[in-house]
Amino acid sequence: MSTTLRYLDFDYSEDTEDHGTFDAMASTPPERTPEVEAEIAQVLAWAEATFPGTRGALDDGAMWDCDVQRTREDNPRLDTLTLSLSGTADFCAALRERFGLD
Repeated sequence: MSTTLRYLDFDYSEDTEDHGTFDAMASTPPERTPEVEAEIAQVLAWAEATFPGTRGALDDGAMWDCDVQRTREDNPRLDTLTLSLSGTADFCAALRERFGLD
């Protein structure tokens, strides 16, 4: 069963070691930031629940890792949140299926 994400639109890339990376960025007015943060939390909660205890550096044998960044722009006032998820082929396939990513 896939879950539709409203704010996060992922781009996918792959490295030469068959690790995939999904990158998403959402820029919203500050009053919408909690909605974006909730989507990020939903994706990360799924990753932790589906692949428990396997987060870490992929080069060290972990199955997945992530990075979340937030910046604020003043003109116009926007919060930009970025989420990068990297993982093994199994992790990437499961993420695609769960969230309907192409």
